[in-house]
Amino acid sequence: MSRSSLEHLLPLFDSTYRVLGESAPRLTNDAYTVRTYEAARALGEVALSLREELGEVDDTSNDALESVLRESAEGDPSGALLMYCFSSLVGSRLLVSLRDAREFAQLSEEEFAMLSEASGVVLAEMVGVGEIAKNQGPIEDDTWQERARALNQSLDDAGYAESFGYSR
Repeated sequence: MSRSSLEHLLPLFDSTYRVLGESAPRLTNDAYTVRTYEAARALGEVALSLREELGEVDDTSNDALESVLRESAEGDPSGALLMYCFSSLVGSRLLVSLRDAREFAQLSEEEFAMLSEASGVVLAEMVGVGEIAKNQGPIEDDTWQERARALNQSLDDAGYAESFGYSR
């Protein structure tokens, strides 16, 4: 059923949008601040389109996803860890979740197009982070690296090793 798939995806986009938007004004690196605002806006548009398609939905958060995003924002005030978390950990899992929904759910043409567009948005934002990051220089802080690995492990431990799951 397509509704359950869309209901499964909405909290992922809504949580990401919410945490990025709340975190952006507190970041200290201007380039990461701007990129975080831009990613929040783009993902918020996806969340809005899902919300408009679904109508009223009870829960629009994903605790494990919100937790790693918040932890990454709090763990590095520059925003580098947040952008790493979004682009490398969250974005890749979102793309797989979107692909699975398009492949296995019985979607209308409009829903399929919406999820295809959502994939394009996620990919564009991931590329945007990469463009900004390449001009920021490498991070050679062992503590930062340990935090990055711990964020990935948190998602793995929550059952999100490759994606955020798929709901039929």
